[in-house]
Amino acid sequence: MYRRAAYSLILIASVLLIGTLAFHYIEWYSYVDPFYFVSMLATAQGPSFTPATALGKIVASIIAFVSVGGVVVSLIFLFGPFFGYLFSIGARKFDEDERKLIKYTENDI
Repeated sequence: MYRRAAYSLILIASVLLIGTLAFHYIEWYSYVDPFYFVSMLATAQGPSFTPATALGKIVASIIAFVSVGGVVVSLIFLFGPFFGYLFSIGARKFDEDERKLIKYTENDI
């Protein structure tokens, strides 16, 4: 579990770092503004400003896809085993209830 959390945090931090550095050098923003911009892209909230250059807009589009995908993959990677366990419990309960229902209907006939 801790290894999965570490991998997820490394992926998200890498996307934020690369995006922050890219916008710092492309748009010449301070480090705080591109970090805020990329974090808004990564959480699919949408940034509060638009890049000024065409290259900045293209990079923003690419980072939007990569960052949202990275966050989704990280969450699935982190919580996937837990949801798989819950699904298996639900499937077992469904099978038990189905057997009870079949047994109940066979006794009535």
